[in-house]
Amino acid sequence: MKEIILIKTGEIALKGLNKSSFEDVLVKNIKWRLHSLGPFKFRKAQSTIYCEPQSDDMDLDEACRRVSHVFGIAAFSRARVAAKDFEDICAQALDFLGEELEYADTFKVEAKRADKSFPMKSPEICRELGGRILEQYHHLKVDVEQPDVLVMVEIRETAAYIHGKQLPGAGGIPIGTSGKAAILISGGIDSPVAGYMMAKRGLELTGVHFASPPYTSERAKRKVIALMEKMAEYCGRMKLFVVPFTEIQEQIRDRCPEELFTIIMRRFMMRIADQLARKQDCGALITGESVGQVASQTVKAIACTDIVTDLPVFRPVIGMDKREIIAIANEIDTFETSILPYEDCCTVFTPKHPRTRPRLDLVEAAEQTLDVDGLIAGAVAGIELVEIKKIRLVDGKR
Repeated sequence: MKEIILIKTGEIALKGLNKSSFEDVLVKNIKWRLHSLGPFKFRKAQSTIYCEPQSDDMDLDEACRRVSHVFGIAAFSRARVAAKDFEDICAQALDFLGEELEYADTFKVEAKRADKSFPMKSPEICRELGGRILEQYHHLKVDVEQPDVLVMVEIRETAAYIHGKQLPGAGGIPIGTSGKAAILISGGIDSPVAGYMMAKRGLELTGVHFASPPYTSERAKRKVIALMEKMAEYCGRMKLFVVPFTEIQEQIRDRCPEELFTIIMRRFMMRIADQLARKQDCGALITGESVGQVASQTVKAIACTDIVTDLPVFRPVIGMDKREIIAIANEIDTFETSILPYEDCCTVFTPKHPRTRPRLDLVEAAEQTLDVDGLIAGAVAGIELVEIKKIRLVDGKR
């Protein structure tokens, strides 16, 4: 019996003349997520994408799991395909949803007749199919408000489709439709959440991570790679640039006032991220900063860091408290990795009394003791590139 995944677009449906281009990008993104499972055929019609497996042994449970993480999808259903014949519709509905009906107490039938040439109107389909279900499952009752099982019949151009309740998609708009941005990713909780939130708005991400060996370990770098592999479930393929940051931090430690260490370090990070972003055709930077969370995230400190770049800096978690950020981190499965106790460079040489209201003139004066351009050039020359392509393994499947 043939099954298919029906994918309903959400926000894309509101687009104007460029709606089809958004749909094309969405199909491309879905194809990438599903390609390792086998071949699928795609078709677009009436704000629905038909995702049809081309082999009978396809793992549709895993396919649905992956589809649920693709931005641009409002809802989706795993559906049984039936001929546009009422008897076949009844047979397929009873077979496809029979197990759910067997253990339910209530049900409801809904029908949508997009093909108006079908001889039965929607209320008639609901009435007659509901009667067939009651004939076979005597324990069931009809509940039109909150049924245990929804039996949905969609009569479309080429076939009829039977499915249960629609499952929620990831929402947002397809990755790649809003351009590219570089995310400064540490090993903490906030930056993966920030990346996820901006990817949901259609941005393709490039990661920038700063490592300071021997003060930070190889395990800390692997932790960041693991975080980005988890983010790839939603954010798709990404590049990660690992920037050697030891010399810069040691120079700041040795030459600058201790209370300004953090803010000067952040300014170097923004300068380097700016260079990498422009080389990768990124139009913005993303950080996981939240106002007031730490000394470098006060309004004055943020102003001191932003001034070194002309690119817009997106901070999607800036108004959120930690509990809200952790809730999203748990939802996207990055929290447990983020709290692994491997140090990152932001914790290296942390001043005892950091300046929370830094003056720009004092910060710039302190930087005069450093070879800013030379230090940045040295760090950029030593960058390591990591390609993030993985789809997480679930039950032994990629």
